[in-house]
Order: sequence, then C-alpha cells, then structure tokens
Amino acid sequence: MAKRKIAIIGVGKIAQDQHLPVIDASEDFELGATVSTRGLGHNGVPVFKTPGELYAAMPEIDLVSICTPPGIRHQYVREALDAGKDVMMEKPPTTTISELDDLVDHARRLDRVLYQTWHSQYNAAVDRTRDILAKDGVKSARIDWRESVRKWHPGQDWVWEPGGFGVCDPGINALSIFTKVMPFPVFVQSAKLTFPANRQTPVDVEIEFKSGQIGKPELSAGFNWLEESGEIWTIRFETGTGDIIKLEGGGRSLSVNDELILKHGDGEYAAMYEHFAGLLERGESDVDKAPMRLMSDVFLMGARENGPEFEW
Repeated sequence: MAKRKIAIIGVGKIAQDQHLPVIDASEDFELGATVSTRGLGHNGVPVFKTPGELYAAMPEIDLVSICTPPGIRHQYVREALDAGKDVMMEKPPTTTISELDDLVDHARRLDRVLYQTWHSQYNAAVDRTRDILAKDGVKSARIDWRESVRKWHPGQDWVWEPGGFGVCDPGINALSIFTKVMPFPVFVQSAKLTFPANRQTPVDVEIEFKSGQIGKPELSAGFNWLEESGEIWTIRFETGTGDIIKLEGGGRSLSVNDELILKHGDGEYAAMYEHFAGLLERGESDVDKAPMRLMSDVFLMGARENGPEFEW
C-alpha cells in the first residue's frame, strides 16, 4: 500500500523530537509539507507559514498532525476539518473542555477522522498494569511527576500564559495513564496549585482524589516543574491483594513488589501513528476526554498559592 502524505502543523520541540523522526521511519505515512511561522522545514518538503496556504497549494494532502501549543489548537483543527482533512492532535488537546467538545461534534458532522493523542498511554507496561488492577483492585495510588521546564520547554513562555497549563502540561501525561489503568472512576477532591509570583500558570501542584469505592482508597498526585536531578515519572499502586506496583519512566517500566516485570524503550509515538493509520482505514475517530476533564477539575477545585518568581 502506498504511503499517505501527512503535513505537520507546528514544528516545535515535540514535532522535531518525535513526530518527524517517526514519520520518516513509518510504513504508513510520508511527510508532505510543514507549516511553521518560523519557516522550519524537514527533508526539503514544502514549507508554509499558515495552514490556509498549505491547503490552497497542496489540496492533495488530506492528513494533518497538529503540534502547536494548545491555545490555537481549536482554530487550527476546525480549519483543517473544514478543509476536508483528517486530523491528529498533540496533547493537551485544547485549552477548554468546551473547545474539545466542539471539535468532536464538528468532526462528526463533517464525517472526518479526529484523533486525540495521549502518548504515555501507548506502553505495554501501562496495558499490563491496567490488567492487574482490573483483577486485583486498588487500595492506594500515588503519582509523582517531576521534571525540568528548562529542559523540556526551554524559553517557551507560552507555557506560563493562561491556557498554557504550566506543570499540568506534563502532569496530564500522568493523568492519561491514571485514567486508563484505574478500574473505577476517580474525581478531584482538593488541589493546591503554586504559581510563580510573576507567572500565570502553576509550577507545583498537589492533588487529592476521591472515588465512590467502598473502603475509600487513598489516591493522590504531585507535579513539579523544577526538578533538576532528572525525570521522576512514577505511579505507585497498592492493590487490593497487597501487592506494590510501580509504573516508572513515564509508563515504560513495570515492577511488582520490587521485581521487574516489564521494561521497554520509547515506542509511544510510533504506536500512535500506527493507531492513526488503523483509524483512517476504518474511518473512525478516537478522542479520549478523560485526562482533560480530570485536569480541568484540578483547576476548578484548586486553591492558589504564590511562590517565588521564575526566570529562565
């Protein structure tokens, strides 16, 4: 089968680190063009400043992967759908639930494929954890998600602006795993969000969750964006049978009672593009709203505190 041409809209760090190399190696897709306000291209494909320019010049490209910051995602996805394109979206999907609901409805009306990606879900260790918890239940869970904003978003001031999510940008990766593996619904009971005094989004977040389960399992999370010792992307569970399960490395390593069960490399984005190819073949959309809804509730329920100023 011939490869399908896809355009990347927004050639920032995540597109350069993940999307472009995966497309280069894909058996299903080939890069047809990029859209970049900075004029960034890849492998000599045409470069456009706006999506409209792309759609006018290369109407034969019917797939786009939108990797912009979330603030302009709603506009760009709607524009792509209206132009007859099937769409893959980076995370977080949009700045609000209302925008995400609108895109789902709009894609359905136009009979286009819309795929919201959550890359951390695409790990075999995550799937194995889900199966264990479905069988044994959950007595407690603790999420610790700590990394350096200076490493992962160097100089990107949009992450500190309203709609930029702050530390909840990486934190939503943890929630995408959490909502996938938990065998029952969870809700935000309380949250504390610490904002740098000179910024508009949080740098540190603590969350207490609740559920309707008998026994009231203890469920909590902590996100921090000033961790300079290396990434800590860990979710620890105690099952109903007393086993201790640890998902580490952002979902790439699983241990049970300190015995390593499964560990693998980074195949998340390749798996996402394979899934997208399958959705296109079947003409199906896939939009998981659960991580976004839970994160929105963190902001709704959160008590705000001011912390020290942040400077790059």
